[in-house]
Amino acid sequence: MRGLYDASQAADLRRLSRRRRDRGRQLVRADPIRLRAGQGTMARNALLLFALALGIAPLPVLAADHVELRAALAARTPGARIDEIRALPHAGLYEVVVNGLNVFYTDARGEIALVGELIELSTGRHLTKERVAQLRTVDFSRLPLDKAIVKVKGTGARRMAVFSDPDCPYCKQLERELTAITNVTIYTFLLPLPALHPDAVRKAEMVWCAADRAGAWDTLMLAGREPAASSCETPIRDIAQAAEALNISGTPGIVFGNGRLVPGALTRTEIEQHLNAPAARSPIGGAPLP
Repeated sequence: MRGLYDASQAADLRRLSRRRRDRGRQLVRADPIRLRAGQGTMARNALLLFALALGIAPLPVLAADHVELRAALAARTPGARIDEIRALPHAGLYEVVVNGLNVFYTDARGEIALVGELIELSTGRHLTKERVAQLRTVDFSRLPLDKAIVKVKGTGARRMAVFSDPDCPYCKQLERELTAITNVTIYTFLLPLPALHPDAVRKAEMVWCAADRAGAWDTLMLAGREPAASSCETPIRDIAQAAEALNISGTPGIVFGNGRLVPGALTRTEIEQHLNAPAARSPIGGAPLP
């Protein structure tokens, strides 16, 4: 399983699926099909879409615009940030994007939540996967590269950025995989997660304040040796704000030069595939990050 520290996606989806009896809410997990994030089989998902194709839809409900639906969902999913709602041409379903990267489906009243893969049977398209891939696409030029530790390997022609915590074991795993990658420029953004690793901020500050930042980072992550103690101004707070803007809540978070955002540790083969992949569609633009 791909490693990601503080992965919020599964927690978000579980929160959306939790019953709240005190409010009398009916939150359905598509039982008996049981569409859950990362679980279930294609056959179960296809069964749901087959039912939709046959016109088996929920009972009629009163018309509701997106403002009303947003308000209903906000009341029934406390703690979740409702980013986007759009109607789908399937059985009156609405697609809801929460906390930047997570997708679920609901009815016009926001009374149920379907969590899982939506597949278009006529084409075989995995609509949910396509949508999540689109959400995980950013404009590489927005990254605050002046606040990164820069390592140029070989020609440095290819580019990737890594948001990393010095005490994250999956980040160390990723660094070992990166040792065999060449002809790449790696931008490392220090993103300590003190809630998980209380000593991470101290180590990140020592690395940034070292005379040779790239060397200090390699020594810490690959050999476990801390750099000499020193102090200076660091961009750690600005990096945390940039990560939040990109919906990166765990480490490692990787942004490739083609615009693809990938959470979690990757193997050398996977890294090479992403580095050589064509530009992703519809990168999320905007002003430069802090």
